[in-house]
Amino acid sequence: MAFKRENSVDEDTDIYALRSTYYQGSLMVNLCDIELVGKKLNHNGVAINITKEYWQERLVRSEEAEDLLKKCSIANLAGKSIVDKAIKIRLANPKSVKEFSGIPFLMLFRFTQTYNTNNK
Repeated sequence: MAFKRENSVDEDTDIYALRSTYYQGSLMVNLCDIELVGKKLNHNGVAINITKEYWQERLVRSEEAEDLLKKCSIANLAGKSIVDKAIKIRLANPKSVKEFSGIPFLMLFRFTQTYNTNNK
């Protein structure tokens, strides 16, 4: 299924908003369910603004989102579909998911280096 003009897509596919960057040499991704862009989520006095500027550099399909999740070291995920995908591919435990305004939110950090704890 081809992308339409202005980065919009057909409704019947899993599409996510993505912003990716490198932070201290590690790939960091922000992925959210597309319908959340422009929403403000709250939980116990903490607010998350799902702004297009921060969360949507471009749109990606499900397969690319999964590939990025497997490659990244840091991920911020918002939305039932993308959080469920991270759990399904065993990147997180369902107990790690928080809810903001009833929307699943998950932060992942994968250690990519081995640290020597010996003081030699």
